[in-house]
Amino acid sequence: MQKLVVLGAGESGVGAALLAKQQGWDVFVSDSGVIKENYQKELDEAGIKWEQGLHTLELIFAANEVVKSPGIPDSVPMIQQLHTRNIPVISEIEFAGRYTDSKTICITGSNGKTTTTMLIHYLLKHSGVNVEMAGNVGTSLARQIADGKCPEWFVIELSSFQLDGMYNFKADIAVLLNITPDHLDRYEYKMQKYIDSKFRIVQNQTEEDVFVYCQDDEVIASELPKRIFRSELLPFTQTDILKRGAYSTIDELIINYNDETMSIFSRDLSLQGRHNLYNSMAAGIVAKVLNIRKKLIRESLLSFKGVAHRLEKVISVRGIEFVNDSKATNVNSSWYALECMSSPVIWIAGGVDKGNDYNELMPLVEKKVKALICLGTDNQKLLDAFGNKVSVIKETQSMEDAVNMAYRMGKKNDVVLLSPACASFDLFDNYMQRGDLFKESVRKL
Repeated sequence: MQKLVVLGAGESGVGAALLAKQQGWDVFVSDSGVIKENYQKELDEAGIKWEQGLHTLELIFAANEVVKSPGIPDSVPMIQQLHTRNIPVISEIEFAGRYTDSKTICITGSNGKTTTTMLIHYLLKHSGVNVEMAGNVGTSLARQIADGKCPEWFVIELSSFQLDGMYNFKADIAVLLNITPDHLDRYEYKMQKYIDSKFRIVQNQTEEDVFVYCQDDEVIASELPKRIFRSELLPFTQTDILKRGAYSTIDELIINYNDETMSIFSRDLSLQGRHNLYNSMAAGIVAKVLNIRKKLIRESLLSFKGVAHRLEKVISVRGIEFVNDSKATNVNSSWYALECMSSPVIWIAGGVDKGNDYNELMPLVEKKVKALICLGTDNQKLLDAFGNKVSVIKETQSMEDAVNMAYRMGKKNDVVLLSPACASFDLFDNYMQRGDLFKESVRKL
């Protein structure tokens, strides 16, 4: 019997373990942290051996194959030793993909992945397509396959870490939204390594497949001539007119595909802002490729509700608006958030810096930010970057304090924007907990 070791017992790891057991593998799960009780129970009920709080190397090195959590860097000695021993180390998506005949729409990018994934899923569901959503959002792909789900399409959000562990998996439709510096700490601070990781989204594609990408992204545009593509290329842009793909005029979003044109007034789209226009374009192209009727595409793009923790309006208190953008874990996400703001901003930022370069934010910060509240255990980089750009800067390690400070500074028609530009792991479990605590603190006002 083939032996599979699963490193990390989160949603993807446990999903992979359950699927592997079902497929006849001898499975062992190892997590250096504490495994959540509900996952422990699932593993026990499935008869899967597991350990927590350590990695027993002799058991791990006995594997025929290893499924690694996206959170474990390739640079850790244990992973290096697995490579030395020629034991394949793959991602849960790579493993799960072997056991499904469903087609896949895969979305990646530094920003907008979750919104676009959920929008495409919503659009297809609304149009009567048999579709499920997996990957970085919701239930893991492996668990859904283990549960017997076999939709016509899986819409899958993929991070660069998941793509790094994918070799034979193929996206039938690949969507690349943008590439801006992010997670460079995982890529030896070499931007090209991160770019190469994102472009794995198109590996193994054939002439029958489709690659949807943002023509306006400078990194993507500069990479295209260096690479060979077998799939059909469909760009989207806000600066050009395209015969195939999607583009925007001053007031319309236009999609051209297979000699058919459809247009939607931009002001009617449920998702507003320049970045969301790109997300709507990408989703619209995918829908046209799948021959969804114009009426259904229009209805979906007009009725979709946004993603929690992404430019989520909480409430207004005494005329001060509070906006939760906790999902902005990198500089480019915060750039989009600040760009959307038309009122003076009290900006709450900070957390775990991933090799951030704040220079691209300077013009927006100088123009829009009246005060900066640094929320993190180490705020030095933020203080160095914006010390001379913002007249009021405060520091705290408490979300409630940050919200109260912002409220005291605020005036009618100001916006208090939580858009951290950093990961959350210094003070919070994840960006969701950070956003929930923000909303809770705001409601206490």
